[in-house]
Amino acid sequence: MSASQTSDVPTLLVKIFGKDRPGITAGLFDTLAAYSVDVVDIEQVVTRGRIVLCALVTQPAGAAEGELRATVHSWAESLRLQAEILSGTGDNRPRGSGRSHVTVLGHPLTAESTAAIAARITSTGGNIDRIFRLAKYPVTAVEFAVSGVETGQLRTALATEAAQIGVDVAVVSAGLHRRAQRLVVMDVDSTLIQDEVIELFAAHAGCEAEVAEVTERAMRGELDFEQSLHARVSLLAGLDASVVDKVRAEVRLTPGARTLIRTLKSLGYQVGVVSGGFTQVTDDLQERLGLDFASANTLEIVDGKLTGRVTGEIVDRAGKARLLRRFAAEAGVPLDQTVAIGDGANDLDMLNAAGLGVAFNAKPVVREAAHTAVNVPFLDAVLYLLGITREEVEAAGLS
Repeated sequence: MSASQTSDVPTLLVKIFGKDRPGITAGLFDTLAAYSVDVVDIEQVVTRGRIVLCALVTQPAGAAEGELRATVHSWAESLRLQAEILSGTGDNRPRGSGRSHVTVLGHPLTAESTAAIAARITSTGGNIDRIFRLAKYPVTAVEFAVSGVETGQLRTALATEAAQIGVDVAVVSAGLHRRAQRLVVMDVDSTLIQDEVIELFAAHAGCEAEVAEVTERAMRGELDFEQSLHARVSLLAGLDASVVDKVRAEVRLTPGARTLIRTLKSLGYQVGVVSGGFTQVTDDLQERLGLDFASANTLEIVDGKLTGRVTGEIVDRAGKARLLRRFAAEAGVPLDQTVAIGDGANDLDMLNAAGLGVAFNAKPVVREAAHTAVNVPFLDAVLYLLGITREEVEAAGLS
């Protein structure tokens, strides 16, 4: 029976509360089956061992309604449950246009921040249709299904609220595309890994201070990325190529990185990295982690020594966005189905080009410009922004 067919049909809302145990759902509907009612809607939630089961059914004919009510109450009492039955007409009112998923991450998620997010959704004209917990650790992640307001408007409003109250919020359009096969591309330094690769090389060359000074000049805007890259790499001239293996061994993955990649791959996603660092490290990461794509700058090595130069196409801010588009084309994934993750200003073009740009523990300018931000130290928290539950993450770890 369609929604239009039930709009003016008398219905009963049967609500069951109490301690959860196996067989409650089957028992309720077995009881209702004796009255030949049609099921219009079902909702069930179990929280800390307590069940709330709601069944919206068509009203039985004639005097059978009174008998149904008495039978349901008797059945519930036999299981030490409470029952409430409300008469009405039709189903829920139709959801408004502009449907979105709002994912909220908290570490912890407080009542105060939840109230603020809910109030801001309401103030934009949105209606919260459902709330669902995605994860309880290492962060608390909940998802709101919202209707009645356009996704872009809601994203803008909640980004402001999230920054003020210190939670991470992602807003994406609802629809089948959310679970379609996607491509996830991430930065490497301070995103996939905890380190800055150029600094690891510089430590072996004994020029950390000089590299840091060039980095500071770039951050002050005195040098663009390509200039700063050449300046820093020049300081590595003469370093023995054997240091590459030492740097690879020193690289530390960000907590949750393996879980993120393993889960995405198990769900059919393709995963890649783009880096202003070096292929000498990203090629190793690609092999170790089973990445589908990887691109970075390449340190030139001649006669077993670093020359202080890079070869090939420079991967800078514009290059990262260009590579995202290239990977998407090779993967056969529309650009609006891509996810980009990064932390620095040179990731901004990539974050803005992707369907969803995630600023991961990023600088303020990046957090403000990205679609959403994750400020907890776990890279796998990004999974919850995609609607992937903790149970799915754990299942991927067992496969």
